[in-house]
Amino acid sequence: MKNIFPVINVYKKKTKKSEVTTQLLYGDTFKKTKQSSAWMEIKNDLDGYKGFVEKKKFTLNDVCTHKVYVLYATLYSKPNDHKKINKKLSFGSKVKILKKNKNFYKFDKYWIKKNDLQKISHKNSDLFFYIKKFIGVKYMWGGKYYKGVDCSGLVQLLLNYNNKFCPRDAKDQLNYFKKKIILKNIKKNDLIFWKGHVAVILSKNKVIHAYGPLKRVVVMSLKKTINRIYRTANLKVIGIRRVN
Repeated sequence: MKNIFPVINVYKKKTKKSEVTTQLLYGDTFKKTKQSSAWMEIKNDLDGYKGFVEKKKFTLNDVCTHKVYVLYATLYSKPNDHKKINKKLSFGSKVKILKKNKNFYKFDKYWIKKNDLQKISHKNSDLFFYIKKFIGVKYMWGGKYYKGVDCSGLVQLLLNYNNKFCPRDAKDQLNYFKKKIILKNIKKNDLIFWKGHVAVILSKNKVIHAYGPLKRVVVMSLKKTINRIYRTANLKVIGIRRVN
């Protein structure tokens, strides 16, 4: 099945009071494993993640042709119509283009600007080329959306955008990426891990991460980040991985 809503929360249990463990973006596909009157248990095709979503009207899978590469793309009811509708698609959302009209493309019943999309096959040689788009985005546990993202969700979003598999949680990302790096040999785009947290190396001296204590995605000094996490949470770096 395919999600046709801009974003859907995936919960740990069948209640909205439960923890949000991840989110489905527009175009994400999943398998329904169980269903009740109000809830569906699902397994995400992207990463095998399981959880519960509210029962809605989804569609069958089809082949998406394009993906959103801006932080968010505004949707329109008609091409060249300056009147926006109250819906946006977040970075990494996937659509199937049905019709083209100059600078606008149609998918489903909406129109979206051509310049907000890239072909589904597009990959950047720099896997984290677009990560700075998220600077200032609110930290949200389980988030993968332009209104809120968590540390491992941010990493997964960028790698999935480049058609590269990545587990959802930091602990699984640490185990999945096998090439171990020592701190003095770090380079851009390495992943640095603490228990329950991950950041992306921007340079020998800088990292970017969705950082809970600061409640947003930030660029920080690598040294200060290591010291601050140790000082405030008593956590040391447990691994550095190179993503090939």
